[in-house]
Amino acid sequence: MYCVSLVTYSVLVNDNSHGFIKLERGIEQGDPLSPFLFILCAEALVNILNKAEGRGSLNGVRALASGPAVHHLLFADDSLLLCKASREEIAELKHCLHLYGEALVLIPDPEPKDPLSHNVTHV
Repeated sequence: MYCVSLVTYSVLVNDNSHGFIKLERGIEQGDPLSPFLFILCAEALVNILNKAEGRGSLNGVRALASGPAVHHLLFADDSLLLCKASREEIAELKHCLHLYGEALVLIPDPEPKDPLSHNVTHV
């Protein structure tokens, strides 16, 4: 991310500039680079998930027994991760997210605030 320069903002009070606000991390919302950076970073996660599937640790979900397994869906800046409801697969999914977080220097929230995940047991 060293090639992405950060912007600074100045506060205007009565048409006079007062101080600067410097963003410390990331890029601003709506930046044209955002979709490309998401895809680039998401590829790392997809690679980790595919390796776990190749080892047989993560099976994903199948709509049909003969159909392909799906363990992730990505759209815009949203990610949906899928696995079987077993402790082993949930632990493997958490391990994949941990590896991804370490690679990108991220710390995933251990207690998601999403109301749709209220029935998920945390391992």
